[in-house]
Amino acid sequence: MRHNPRHATTDEQIARQIIADHPWATLISQNAGELVASHYPVLIDESADQLSLVTHVGRPDDRLHGLGSGEVLIVFEGANGYVSPSWYVPGSSRAPTWNFSAVHCWGTPEILDPDANLDVLERLTAHFEQHVDEPMWLDRDWATPVARGTVGLRIPVDRFVCKVKMSQDKDPQSVQNVIDHLRTPGPYQQLQVAEDMERARTTGIGYASTE
Repeated sequence: MRHNPRHATTDEQIARQIIADHPWATLISQNAGELVASHYPVLIDESADQLSLVTHVGRPDDRLHGLGSGEVLIVFEGANGYVSPSWYVPGSSRAPTWNFSAVHCWGTPEILDPDANLDVLERLTAHFEQHVDEPMWLDRDWATPVARGTVGLRIPVDRFVCKVKMSQDKDPQSVQNVIDHLRTPGPYQQLQVAEDMERARTTGIGYASTE
């Protein structure tokens, strides 16, 4: 991402919160001279001291990515929405833009053994079933043969870049106008972006830290 100190944050807690809120990620690698991208749910490994991620891929994505042989990039996309310059006060910027939050993480995946892979699949299932009226928990006896078609990964994050762009460079009235438009029902409604902008007005960064 293009570096802009006004929108960037090195606060790991903010990065963690964006990842937790938006776990559907894009995994990108370069293998045999080609770029490869896949999409999978990714969770934070809370048992690790450093920021680490856990996920799985379906075979043959492990071979397509050359997993275990080099670094990968995992991209998390938070809430985002289009911002029209017509919403700014007269005399302000005439450039259309997009408000968004995103985290880019780099690390080398560790291939998990079958038991650890089942642990990850169990945790993924529990995480996404937790709000279902009648949750379906993973049965390990049933899952063991099915899991052979997947590869579990743990990815210690060597470095990350976090960006939260929420109109921090605009005047107060323009910011309010954008928030109002993002809350208005219709094609441009983005309630989560409006909430992130509200936080940006008080914190400078439009995302809540979990500290």
